[in-house]
Amino acid sequence: MKKFCYVLSLLTILSVAAFAQEKAQGYNPDSVYPVHESYKMFKREVWRRIDLNEKQNAPFFSRNGEISTIIINAVKSGLLFPYTNDSVNTRMSKETFLENLKLEEDGGGLTEEELAMGFGAEEEDDFFGGDDSFGGGGESAEEVTVSNEFASRDFSILELKEEVFFDRMRSRMYFDILAVTILLPADKNPAMFEKPLASFKYKDLVTLFRSMPDEAIWYNVQNSAAHKNMADAFNLRLFSSMLTKYSNPGDDRIVDIFDKSRKDGLIASKKLEYDMIDFENELWEF
Repeated sequence: MKKFCYVLSLLTILSVAAFAQEKAQGYNPDSVYPVHESYKMFKREVWRRIDLNEKQNAPFFSRNGEISTIIINAVKSGLLFPYTNDSVNTRMSKETFLENLKLEEDGGGLTEEELAMGFGAEEEDDFFGGDDSFGGGGESAEEVTVSNEFASRDFSILELKEEVFFDRMRSRMYFDILAVTILLPADKNPAMFEKPLASFKYKDLVTLFRSMPDEAIWYNVQNSAAHKNMADAFNLRLFSSMLTKYSNPGDDRIVDIFDKSRKDGLIASKKLEYDMIDFENELWEF
């Protein structure tokens, strides 16, 4: 056991040292395709909101193949580390992650003893979930506990944090996704506000998606022979999103800066999107 702890500590020290060295050399360690900082003529961090219920985003949200389901199951299996926010510097404990998944019921919810007795199960009548055989349809305590969680499909909002930069060596703009945050929409939350579940390094998600070629599928509606891996779908920008924030001293969202009305915020978001495109198109005209 002591030997295992020693090896684990050594690996942690080496990974931290490698992270610091990569940062010191001028590369972003969270980038999937790192570019040296001296090559970035222009840089800005932006945040995008992806509603997975939108028609264009449906391929990321196919039944039983939802991106949220894949990520949540990976965390539960120990294949993926969650983080407390999109800075992805502080890891979230697995216990906290599972706590965020729990459904907050009115009246404080059921106790562990009540769950073990079978209360709170989905049932059609008052006796063991409606099964005709004596006790044949009763659920185990573990299964009932899972039913006390939000369904993974309920988490239908993604927020991307990405770095937009102009590479002067290749004379083009790049969109470098750094972190992905999963949120529960307000209409699914009894408290009626958007609830963040956890943030994840996009670099880790790419590794996860690549390791699951048969599960992490972007569903091609037009041609079932041309499904793509979700990592490729993100690289090809096959999603619809709304710009919600850009780096600013007050860390304010666009709707807070342009707070006359929600309509003004949406218009400002689209204008900023078009301004970035115009910036790239007109950069070399002078």
